[in-house]
Amino acid sequence: MKEKGKHIGLWIDQETHYKFRYVAKSEGRSGNGEILYLIRREIENFEKEHGKIEIIEE
Repeated sequence: MKEKGKHIGLWIDQETHYKFRYVAKSEGRSGNGEILYLIRREIENFEKEHGKIEIIEE
């Protein structure tokens, strides 16, 4: 059975958190949605430069 996902905890200072939430809201995303967007964008950029990352089943 495929897992739903993984949980990542993150400590962040209040100013950065406020600004991050502000950006997310202005883009029409939740905080979680903004994090996923940024992670996926960074993976896409990495793969463009270094090639596709192959998933190895454990």
